[in-house]
Amino acid sequence: MGSKDPRVDQFISASNAFAKPILLHLRKQVHITCPEVTETIKWSMPFFEYKGKILCHMAAFKAHCAFGFWHGKLLEIDARQGTAMGQFGRITSLADLPTNSEIAMAVEAAMKLHDDGVKSPTRAKPAEKKELVIPDYFLAAVKKNKKALATFEAFSPSKKKEYVEWITDAKTETTRAKRLAQAVEWMAEGKVRNWKYLNC
Repeated sequence: MGSKDPRVDQFISASNAFAKPILLHLRKQVHITCPEVTETIKWSMPFFEYKGKILCHMAAFKAHCAFGFWHGKLLEIDARQGTAMGQFGRITSLADLPTNSEIAMAVEAAMKLHDDGVKSPTRAKPAEKKELVIPDYFLAAVKKNKKALATFEAFSPSKKKEYVEWITDAKTETTRAKRLAQAVEWMAEGKVRNWKYLNC
């Protein structure tokens, strides 16, 4: 048997007046279609779980509500998403809601994905940060000036990268040498690469 979470009641009660009938309607339809569903609160909004896994969720914002499925991208829904969360776009009134049969079909399809063992979507892992490669000629020049070296060693990786890329991106040897000399001078004065723009 399913269950309701009193925190969802609190969420609905605390929502703006326009949102309450929308949230109540969605909640009712999910429970009608999936009597086994259980409620919880995750990320400060109501979620509906089926057999211990997230099935769908609803949310209320200042001017609209949202309703979406955990496997939303795998469901054959006539999505109206746009820039809104979920698969049904910005829901501002009961008239914006999908029909009861559309909600039921979406819930049933989501349940089937769970029953078929489809895994929960995983977020793409952020690309590993590449280690900054500092050319030998750069380090040699910086080490000749104690103040510049101390400044460079105290920089964050991003600040070091700004100087290194500025110099390695030079198109000619002449430009590179000129930039390297300027970099050492600025670092000896404790300056970051883009110090000119800091007070703009």
